[in-house]
Amino acid sequence: MGEPFHADSKDDTLHVESVTPSSLSSPTEELDELDSIERTQSGKFAWLVSITAGVGGLLFGYDTGIISAVLVYLGEDLGKVLTSQEKELVTSITSGGAFIGAIAAGLTADRFGRKGAIYMGCTLFIIGAVLQACSYSIAQMTVGRLVVGFGVGSAAMIVPLYIAEVAPAKYRGRMIGLDNMSITGGQLISYGIGAALAKVPHGWRAMVGLGAVPAILLMGLLPFCPESPRQLIYHNKPEAAASVIARIFPEGTPEQVQQKVQHITHHVMAAKSLQEGKGHTWLIKQLYVVPANLRALIAACGLMAISQLGGFNSLMYYSSTLFALVGFSNPVAVGTIIAGTNFIFTWVNLMLVDRIGRRRILLCTMWGMALFLVLAAVAFHWIPINHDLTLKSTKIGWPAYVVLVCMIFYVAFYSSGMGNTAWLSSEFFPMEVRAYGTMMLTCSCWGSNIIVASTFLTQMENTTPSGAFGFYAAICFFGWIAVYFCYPEVKGMTLEDIREVFNHGFGVKYARKLQKEAKLRNKSQRERIGASA
Repeated sequence: MGEPFHADSKDDTLHVESVTPSSLSSPTEELDELDSIERTQSGKFAWLVSITAGVGGLLFGYDTGIISAVLVYLGEDLGKVLTSQEKELVTSITSGGAFIGAIAAGLTADRFGRKGAIYMGCTLFIIGAVLQACSYSIAQMTVGRLVVGFGVGSAAMIVPLYIAEVAPAKYRGRMIGLDNMSITGGQLISYGIGAALAKVPHGWRAMVGLGAVPAILLMGLLPFCPESPRQLIYHNKPEAAASVIARIFPEGTPEQVQQKVQHITHHVMAAKSLQEGKGHTWLIKQLYVVPANLRALIAACGLMAISQLGGFNSLMYYSSTLFALVGFSNPVAVGTIIAGTNFIFTWVNLMLVDRIGRRRILLCTMWGMALFLVLAAVAFHWIPINHDLTLKSTKIGWPAYVVLVCMIFYVAFYSSGMGNTAWLSSEFFPMEVRAYGTMMLTCSCWGSNIIVASTFLTQMENTTPSGAFGFYAAICFFGWIAVYFCYPEVKGMTLEDIREVFNHGFGVKYARKLQKEAKLRNKSQRERIGASA
């Protein structure tokens, strides 16, 4: 792992010894003891880094939300009034670009580090925002949306991975949740800007141009953030990794910092030994030919696909169109209610995810999504809508309000559960394939997103709104069943410990056993501390 590093032996100076394979051949119990620093209190540094990196979520969130308002107010500014198919193209092309951007980020994340991909994502997003604001044809707008997609995909893939590698185990869910808070915050901000600029001539140009602001902000703050300790050790920089760990765990002793470096180094060396002399194709293949990796991939990507195919992003992309369809005169303002609900309940998820666990949150919320989608499908039956998605009457009746209420409750269940928890699943993958696994996770997001964004309006026309929402309800219900059997609880576990879970099937029972053992150990430790005091 590179040249040994020896620091001065003074008490206040960090000391990192060289790590050899023989020194790491200890039993699992001894290896776990090297991670004792995780039981100390972390400082503000990790939170500040996570908050800064989470600004990347604004890129995703703002773009997702602003296109909803843009589609309503484009008019003939691109040379003609857009058809349903052209609206689907302009919307879904970003998801296609994000799919490619996620792949590019995944293939380069280990070689160039996590921060490099974030810089690239910000740059692409700025270029795309300018191209959109200057568009005078559908082709120009499509190119701008595609370039934005490259940036969104890169940032969406790397940011949760970066935060997962920086965060202490006991706060990892909440810290990754900060990225999700930024996503929903970006959506809320975009709806507010959309409503504010609704009456401004050609105001949609300012709407898309302002998307460059969070990218510029992130590029300005990122130099203050370190590379993740795991990446620093991966690139033979144990001294720098030790410095970052000491800042993350300010109450840890120099010996504990040294042990944490040894703990990470053990797993990094194992990962590098598997990667040595291997290309991207071989490493991606390991996600499928190694049973434990495949199960982790199915659990992670399955939940992500359900989170997209369950209809939420069709609501975010087309909420203004949808609420105009049911008769509301200011659909962007009504859509802001949905975005506000999304933001508030993302905060609820952030507060609960590390306390009650990922799995329990999913099981308590996914059934509610299915229920309120069914109720919305029933309400749509009573709204007089033509085949071309125009209203037969301009009067707003009770069914329109029922649809709005159902969508608010649906979003509340989604945001407090699956919408944010799905992004935590990058923690399932072992070090040697973590970047590739997170790449596949992000690709499953954008691949599903493409399907929804490019078919929603057409599906509404061909199967009626009731049929479309009933279809989404079925996906949520069967997804709820899949989570029960295939999604283990990993709250409080280190990334290095999680890899063992999927060596026992999907690990639901095994993870439950580990959680009980961890509770007993913590209880025993508290009792010993109390007795010694």
